Amino acid sequence: MSKNTTICRCSDISKEEIRELISQGYTTLEEIKRISRAGMGPCQGRTCGQLILREISSITGKKMGELENFNNRPPAIGIKISDIVKGAEENGKNC
Repeated sequence: MSKNTTICRCSDISKEEIRELISQGYTTLEEIKRISRAGMGPCQGRTCGQLILREISSITGKKMGELENFNNRPPAIGIKISDIVKGAEENGKNC
């Protein structure tokens, strides 16, 4: 994998950029996410998370199992207000 390889396709972040952040002291996935927005796109880190962890592991010498993964959130999709109301009504809640 070359240094110009894109690690996070959603935010267009390269392997070189990730390595630079790690060399600056950002050595957790959450830190890299907050400083670069890697893992905040539509895939929510499902594509880039393991690749970033591998880079952290390779540079810091920590084992992959010692590193924490992203706090994954479901991808954002549109939802109709009527579906929300219907779901609330089915659960006995007023909107």
